[in-house]
Amino acid sequence: MTGRRMIEAALVGAVLALPAPTRAAPITMSDTEQAAPSVPPILPARERAEIENRILAERLDRIVPAIMRAEGIDLWLLVAREYFEEPVVASMLDATSMHARRRTILIFHDPGDGKPVERLTVSRYGLGTQFAATWDPAQQPDQWQAVAELIAARNPARIAVNSSDLYQFADGMTVSQYDKFTAALPAALRQRIVSAEGLAIRWLETRTPTEMELYPAIVRTAHAVIAEAFSRKVITPGVTTAEQVQWWYRDRLLQLGLDPWFHPSVGIQRQGAKGMLEGAEIIQPGDLLWTDFGIRYLRLNTDTQHLAYVLKPGETEAPAGLRQGLANSNRVQDILTRHFRVERSGNEVLALARAEALASGLDPSIYSHPIGLHGHGAGPSIGFWDNQNADPRGAGQIRADTAWSIELTSYAAVPEWGGQRVDFRAEENAFFDGQRVRYIDGRQTSLTLIPSTP
Repeated sequence: MTGRRMIEAALVGAVLALPAPTRAAPITMSDTEQAAPSVPPILPARERAEIENRILAERLDRIVPAIMRAEGIDLWLLVAREYFEEPVVASMLDATSMHARRRTILIFHDPGDGKPVERLTVSRYGLGTQFAATWDPAQQPDQWQAVAELIAARNPARIAVNSSDLYQFADGMTVSQYDKFTAALPAALRQRIVSAEGLAIRWLETRTPTEMELYPAIVRTAHAVIAEAFSRKVITPGVTTAEQVQWWYRDRLLQLGLDPWFHPSVGIQRQGAKGMLEGAEIIQPGDLLWTDFGIRYLRLNTDTQHLAYVLKPGETEAPAGLRQGLANSNRVQDILTRHFRVERSGNEVLALARAEALASGLDPSIYSHPIGLHGHGAGPSIGFWDNQNADPRGAGQIRADTAWSIELTSYAAVPEWGGQRVDFRAEENAFFDGQRVRYIDGRQTSLTLIPSTP
């Protein structure tokens, strides 16, 4: 056996020797967040792949026919190139197809009359088991001509391509590929091309039952890692800096075999200090800590912001003004989620929630967004931190079976800090079933306390 083969055999043996994850009881959606949860078992690669493929099959079977018929689209064309996968195509790759190959073209065709939607790929190497391969380069060397012939044979009334000035998720068709496509397409069919903006957004924003069975454990994992970060296990007051906690997060995720979808944030608000202190600033007793942290696991993303208070010697709880500040943000969350309605726009929800919060004497800033296959997901936004007025990106309708980051802040003067204005940021992941909003794994309602001494 060569040295290389010996190493490969040792690696395989090491992987096979890994203990199987402990099968814990399923984690279900709850409005109550655990104070110090444990990290749920993390699945090995093969089990993750099996789940991801099962979810993909469910999504293709359930979502695509429904949205094509709702949007009145007969044929949906998607194009991606190797290492340049557009967001929709990237979400349709199976667990072992990590990238498009050369040029990957996907076609969905609804023949009507209640018949199943065809799922086709015009690609040299095919694409897993969810799309039927339709191109034989030996018979038709020109890939674009093969696409044109396939479409002409089906004679669709409306041909959708991913092109949108407003939404990056629906703007995957590049100019070069569009030019090649339209040059090959018969002139009469070119007039039938329309934007697939609605299809792309609805495909990405819609959550399936299986995804929502899995999501609570994924959010629990993020909550558990935050609980570790905001503890004496990681933070030694007077020694640990904000940026050291940020990099601890990254190392912890490497240990768990998980990925962040953005670099974690850690900030400090301190009596007498202006704004948010970050970077090399050392965490001290009496500080209010903030973190923004998100992971990606089983293709679903989390996005969470929590607050912690570092107890001064002799303290057993945070000052009442800080506790009230978090309670104020919880009130804004309640106001916001009450205004969710199917077909109400993000801008409408923002206006209604802000008006009620201001009338209640609160000082809010709301900037919530969809979440799911992307951290800042497809769908209508509900405000932006730098724009609390109507925005074109918030004009879309809120739909059922969508997941959200309920992200916002409220400001309050803290008496114990001499009336200093403090920013009480909160962000929790939730699911809207069309009737009500439920938190996926609860929300923070009390400040995490970090002792100043062991």
